[in-house]
Amino acid sequence: MADYIKFIQRIGLVGITNILISLSSLIFIPVITKSFTTAEYGMWAQVNTTIALVPNIANLGLPFTMVRFLSAEHDKARIRESFYPMMSVTLISTLIICGLFILFGGQIADALFNGSMQVLYITTAISFFACLNLMLISYFRTFQQMKRYSLFLVLQSYIGVFVSIYLTYAGYNIETVVLGLLTGYVSVFIMMAFIIVRYLGFGPVKWSNLKEQLDFAIPTIPSNVSSWVVDSSDKYVIGIIAGSVAVGCYSPGYALGSILLMFLSPFAVLLPAVLPEHYEKGEIDQVDTYLGYSMKYYLLLTVPAAVGMSVLSKPLLYVITTPEIALGGYMITPFVCLGALFMGMYGITNNILILEKNTRVLGKLWIIVAVANIALNILMVPYLGILGAALATLFCYVLAFVVTAHESKKTMRLPFNMKEVLKISVSSIIMGAVVYMMNANDILSILIAVAVGVIVYFACIFLFKGISKKEIEIFKGLIQ
Repeated sequence: MADYIKFIQRIGLVGITNILISLSSLIFIPVITKSFTTAEYGMWAQVNTTIALVPNIANLGLPFTMVRFLSAEHDKARIRESFYPMMSVTLISTLIICGLFILFGGQIADALFNGSMQVLYITTAISFFACLNLMLISYFRTFQQMKRYSLFLVLQSYIGVFVSIYLTYAGYNIETVVLGLLTGYVSVFIMMAFIIVRYLGFGPVKWSNLKEQLDFAIPTIPSNVSSWVVDSSDKYVIGIIAGSVAVGCYSPGYALGSILLMFLSPFAVLLPAVLPEHYEKGEIDQVDTYLGYSMKYYLLLTVPAAVGMSVLSKPLLYVITTPEIALGGYMITPFVCLGALFMGMYGITNNILILEKNTRVLGKLWIIVAVANIALNILMVPYLGILGAALATLFCYVLAFVVTAHESKKTMRLPFNMKEVLKISVSSIIMGAVVYMMNANDILSILIAVAVGVIVYFACIFLFKGISKKEIEIFKGLIQ
């Protein structure tokens, strides 16, 4: 029981962290959309999309490999022997990728940044530190130093956002405002590198370990890149086919829906660090228990959030953006919410294949999903506009979950209790109907609708006995 309580505490910590990170991006949306043109906001969105892409390639799958191979290790010398070689390989691959960005800078700037080479150079610099920071942050995740992990993630987001807000209100152009993001990445890199190097020190390393680690890591690259393709490449396609204005209308609605992925993040961070030790000891019942609780808590939070976000998408976008963006993008949110829900279920279920070290299945799956996503975007965006991109994303997330569930059940029990899923779904529908009838249309009425929705949802959950007495006692203990 103590292990489960600690696990839930860490979920809460990482969950709060991801809520704060999600809020940081929402805080800046009204600032930038009301200070710059829709096209300039579209360019800002392309910068963030690019920053999300580069680490998925340059890190070669090594951050997650570190978690899988070192999470049960306690000897400082052995940690050092593997960490520094992984970091060195990441540095080399990052330099190569950033060099290619500079080499083809003109073409990339024309396609993504309205021809701005200044934005291209800044984006390249941010991408460089984003790659290194991902490895350093993964160190704290690997050894379950969740307070430091959470602190650095929050600092990385908020330093950049607050500097960008200052630059915006100081009257600088969009190219200079993008520079604000770099400050967050550089500051956090210096702090993390100091802490890790001071602890590990310097000493002999084992390059021979890299072969096994890369054998595990390389097959995850298609999965990582393809996941980005499904999540973000639609902005590239929209930008090329329909222009920056369309990207500007699409991105806020997409951002609202993808906020739901913050509920996945605690499980995506903690499960890979917790499960391997139990799995290697043959404690399959423990693994089943962790996966089962994780899926239940994820759905308990995400399903009602998806329903509520879908119902309130239009008034929310009117409040945080402009009427042009709100009218153009509010229909995107419900499809992205549903896609995020399936992506979360995939993110928990795929731990079964990862424990089996069956990463090749995931790699092949995501190559297929990525190709399908790009093809669907190219086919649908010209006819359905940005709604076509949202439908393509939803289809691909559903496909990823269905295939992963099918492959996972061959080796372990899937972490689903259909009675609990039904109770959560019915409670969410009731809550959604109540919120819809409240007809919220400004910030005050939206906040009231959210509060009423939360009360109605949890009242239904308790009425349907969706949470057991044992779980209630655990949560009471956490609060006390």
